[in-house]
Amino acid sequence: MGERQESTIGSVRAEGSAQPAEAATGTPSTHASRRRLISQDAALFGLMLQTMRPHWKPLLLALLMLLGTAGLNVVPPYLLQRAIDGPIAQRDTSAIIPLAMLYGGAAVAAFVLQYAQTFFLQQAGQRGLADLRTRLFDHILQQGQNFFGRVPTGDLVTRLTSDIDALNQLLSSSVVIILTESATLIAIVAVMFAVNWRLALLALAVLPVLMLVTRYFRRRIRRSSTGERTALARISGFLNEQLHGMTLVQLFGRQAASADEFDDFNMGYRQALLALRGHSAVFLAVQEVLAAFGVAAVLYGGGQGVLAGWATLGTLVAFVQYTERAFQPVLRLSEEYNSVQIGLGAAERVQRMLQAEPSICSPASPIEPARFRGAIELRHVTFAYVADEPVLRDVSLTIPAGQAVAIVGATGAGKSSLVGLLARLYDPQQGAVLLDGVDIKQMSLESLRRFVAVVPQDPICLAGTIAANIRLYRSDIEEAEIRRAAEVSNASRFIEQLPGTYDYHVAPGGANLSVGQRQLLALARAIALSPDGVLVLDEATSSIDTATEALIQDALRHILHTRTSVVIAHRLSTIREADRIIVMHRGKIVEDGTHTMLLQQGGYYARLHHHQLAERERGAPAA
Repeated sequence: MGERQESTIGSVRAEGSAQPAEAATGTPSTHASRRRLISQDAALFGLMLQTMRPHWKPLLLALLMLLGTAGLNVVPPYLLQRAIDGPIAQRDTSAIIPLAMLYGGAAVAAFVLQYAQTFFLQQAGQRGLADLRTRLFDHILQQGQNFFGRVPTGDLVTRLTSDIDALNQLLSSSVVIILTESATLIAIVAVMFAVNWRLALLALAVLPVLMLVTRYFRRRIRRSSTGERTALARISGFLNEQLHGMTLVQLFGRQAASADEFDDFNMGYRQALLALRGHSAVFLAVQEVLAAFGVAAVLYGGGQGVLAGWATLGTLVAFVQYTERAFQPVLRLSEEYNSVQIGLGAAERVQRMLQAEPSICSPASPIEPARFRGAIELRHVTFAYVADEPVLRDVSLTIPAGQAVAIVGATGAGKSSLVGLLARLYDPQQGAVLLDGVDIKQMSLESLRRFVAVVPQDPICLAGTIAANIRLYRSDIEEAEIRRAAEVSNASRFIEQLPGTYDYHVAPGGANLSVGQRQLLALARAIALSPDGVLVLDEATSSIDTATEALIQDALRHILHTRTSVVIAHRLSTIREADRIIVMHRGKIVEDGTHTMLLQQGGYYARLHHHQLAERERGAPAA
């Protein structure tokens, strides 16, 4: 709204700095931080389970295939042991053939089962992620305007794209590897103890050390991955702001300053990535060394066992393979640990977004007016965007149904804030806003915004045809209603001159339309979507040319007296057709009356009117 001035760059920085204390300070973990991390992990796994629960059937099939794959992975070393201790030791070449066929068959069967397992897991994962992406976007759509003023657009885009992609990597690749290798590890360890417990203990002696190393790097990799995602969100927010305001950057020669600022964000992202990659590299190197120690222990202990007679040569060879296969899952799990932590960090950001409660909600049991008339009442309304800085102060106002009311005043007087309250983009801290005697908090948002149509100060156009922009893709708006709304708003005058007329394709943001054309299109949209509702124009002529202003004034002469209308304006020339003029000053109503009455009073309105009249006479644009 007009009174709310916020810095997007400041909000980007605020978001970027909102990291866990450990990430900012690097202090050693405490018991409290460990408990918090465990609690976060439980909540994040809960989110993943909730996402995947509707797709349990392909998950169950993938689990069955997983168990079969894990069982087949322990068969080759066992067959190798049988071959060495049996046919090879006895020089019986004919007995080797069936063992070789079983060895090859086990490999083929493992391939088929692993492919089927990956296929079903991908099916479930991609469906779950599509549902999560839709759920997150729907949740964002329910947020109030204070949320969008607080959270940078780039951060929202990052959560819907990059963070979901990180979860996609987690579910489509990392989870497949983790489940397969974990099941394989369990099966191999069980077989090792069943075959020779002494060699099994030697092979797995390094596992306690491995667990300690994993615990040591766990928090550091998670913290680094969270810092990396946050740094990426800051870059996205900065780029969104700079690209959106590129005209301003170039007009005032801020290219070098913007480049330097981007370099700072980029360096921060690089440092976050280096920290993440550094922790991961050290972690993987330690895993490789521990795996080598495990194989060395088996070779030494197994060789002593063969010489002492408590192990056979086939058992030793099999255990070398078992040990390598046992550490192979560990190493692959370690390689995926980075992706898992990035995925969990992304899940944490998505979860925080899903936990953001909408500030504006429809009531559980909404009240719908039996017959809409359009009477508006504000009862002792006090409203502030920032605590202790009210922009409306104990405002009471009654607008009878069918009356056309104009609201004027200096910048910051609180005019545009009334628009946000009428459409319930915000709720007042004190007082109530009523429509036909019903508190709008007790009405459903869908009904309220069908009754209250707003033409914003900065008209918004979407990529698509002129007709789609007027109906906003609502299928119940007929072609005749679109054309009627365009004619009533005088938008038809420029539409019919466009190639394709109502099928003319509008560029994103309305880049191929002038500001005046976008404003006429926004007025036509309000008329089409709410043909009988309250019409609110928020300084609809503040940034348009004289010719377009004349078109809007002509349209208002036909519209204002057919419905309840609220016109907020700087230019007093646009409100002479109003039944009543309300003057606001510093968040309060200071004058109320007709144009003639207010001029006779010689107050705020009279001074504003004479000022604008003098400006026009001097040939300068009215303020």
